[in-house]
Amino acid sequence: MSETAEDHVLATTESGLRIITLNRPKRLNAWDAPMRARLLALLADAAADAEVQAVVLTGTGERAFCAGQDLNEGKNFDGDRAEGWIEEWRALYGAIRAFDKPMVCALNGLAAGSAFQVALLCDIRVGHAGSKMGQPEINSGIVSATGFWIIREMLGLSRATELVLTGRMMEAEECHRLGLLHHLVPADQVRPTALRIAAELAAKPKLAFRLNKQRFREVTQPGFDDTFAAARRLHREAFSDGASQKVMQRFLDRSPG
Repeated sequence: MSETAEDHVLATTESGLRIITLNRPKRLNAWDAPMRARLLALLADAAADAEVQAVVLTGTGERAFCAGQDLNEGKNFDGDRAEGWIEEWRALYGAIRAFDKPMVCALNGLAAGSAFQVALLCDIRVGHAGSKMGQPEINSGIVSATGFWIIREMLGLSRATELVLTGRMMEAEECHRLGLLHHLVPADQVRPTALRIAAELAAKPKLAFRLNKQRFREVTQPGFDDTFAAARRLHREAFSDGASQKVMQRFLDRSPG
C-alpha cells in the first residue's frame, strides 16, 4: 500500500501539546508538496483547537529533522511551477509566523535548507550534537532567496552571505554558540526538553504572549513580503533556464540510495 501525506506528517496530542512529526525517514524527512500541504493543515487545526496549548515540531529517526526540499520533486519544475512552489512556501512560512501559540522545534538531527528556515521560524529550538544546520541549496543548484532573508534576520548580513554562498552545514556547537540552537542537550533529551519548554511557554499569560508574537511578525513583515516577491522572480529565472534542474539531477545521481 502506497504511503500518503498523512503517513509522512503525523500529529498526536499529549497534555494539550500537539506534536507534529515529519515521518519520511528513508528520505531524511525531505518534504514535497503533499507534505507541505499536510503541515499547513495541521498548523491551522492546532491554531483553531482551543485544547491545543502549544506545538512541538520534530522528525522521525536519528539522522535528520528534515533534509529540506525533496530534489526528486524539484528536478521536474519549470518556471511556472517554481513560482507556485514559492507561493506554497509563502503560505507555510506565513502560517508559522502567524501561529500565536508557542511553537518549539525539537531537532532530532540535521536541518538543511528550507527545514533550517522552518526551524528558525519556530520560537525555540532544542537540539543535540547531531543537529547540524545550514543552507546548502547552492550545492544542488537552488537559489537561497528566502533562506538569505531569514538568516540575515537572525545573524546579520556577513554571516548570511557566507552561509548562502558556501552552502556549508554548521555543527551543533556552532549553532548553539550563535544562538540558532537555544538548548543543546543529549539526544535522548531533545524531545522531553522540547515538551517541557512548550508547556512552560503555554503557561505564560496568553494575551501578552500573543501580542509579543504579533509584534515580532509586524516588524519583519516588510522584509517577508519583499523576500517572496524576489523569490518568485529569482526562482522563475533559475528554473526557466534549466540549470537548477540539471544540478539537482547530478546531485541525485551522486547521492546514495
